[in-house]
Formats: sequence, structure tokens, C-alpha cells
Amino acid sequence: MPAPRASISCRFAPLSARRCNAIRNGPMSSSSKPLARALHLLALLGLSAAYIQGGLVKLLNFPAATAEMAHFGLSPSAGFAVAVIVLELLAPALILSGRLRWLGALALCGFTLMATFVALRFWQLPPSQARFFAANAFFEHVGLAGGFLLVAWMDLTGRG
Repeated sequence: MPAPRASISCRFAPLSARRCNAIRNGPMSSSSKPLARALHLLALLGLSAAYIQGGLVKLLNFPAATAEMAHFGLSPSAGFAVAVIVLELLAPALILSGRLRWLGALALCGFTLMATFVALRFWQLPPSQARFFAANAFFEHVGLAGGFLLVAWMDLTGRG
């Protein structure tokens, strides 16, 4: 009867036991897990920072928030401003707390994509430096939305 095969066999490889365990179990030793948790939290805070800042600025200057909504043709502007403030503060709280992280991440992903298509319609601009900047900002926001999708996927699959 053949011996059961390990998913990663280190029996024949000239590896130290420590390196073999790192390959089998991942590179995280028990001493590096606090560092990994800190880096994870820092990454989540970095993804969420613009929304926290935006929500606080809108909350502290509500007339400017309603004017911003009106500028983009969103009506009723006060209702949209309240909804955006709640979203920009609640979704990062979910992400950073780890409670329903996937929901907060998907909410910010959807919001980011919608806001990007409303505010950064670079294809409607004539060829110019403004169009160049709007196109760059557009694709940066698409990348940010992808980051939130990754956060949601990691949370739903137990990898984050």
C-alpha cells in the first residue's frame, strides 16, 4: 500500500525544517502575526482614509456637501449629501472593525464606481491636460474599487 502523499513534500528536498514548515504553513511565524495584523489594519485604513476624511468634511460643512451634490446634478441634494455622509463614515467603520467587512467593502466599491462615472467622464472632455488628469483619476478610482472587491473576497473566503 503506497504512503499517503503530502500536499507539499519536503522529504527529499534539501531544506531546513524551518523553511519546509514555512513552505507548508506559509511564512508567518507566531512572532510575525502581530506585524501581519498591524499591516492588514494599516492597509484597510489606507483604503478607507479618503472616505473617512470625505465624510467628516461633508458632515462639518453640510452646505458645501449639498452644493457638491447639486453640482453633479443629484437631487434632492440634501438627501444625497446625507446618504453619502452616512456611507462614507459607516462603510469604513465596518471595514476597520471587521464586522460585516465584506458589506462595507462592497458598498464602497459600488459607491466609488458610481461616483467615478458621474464625476470623471473624461471621454466627454476635449483632448487636453484636463482630460489627461480626469482619465488618470478615473482609472485610479477603478483600481480603488478593485481593492475593495479584494477586501470583500478575502473576508468572504476567510483569507482576511
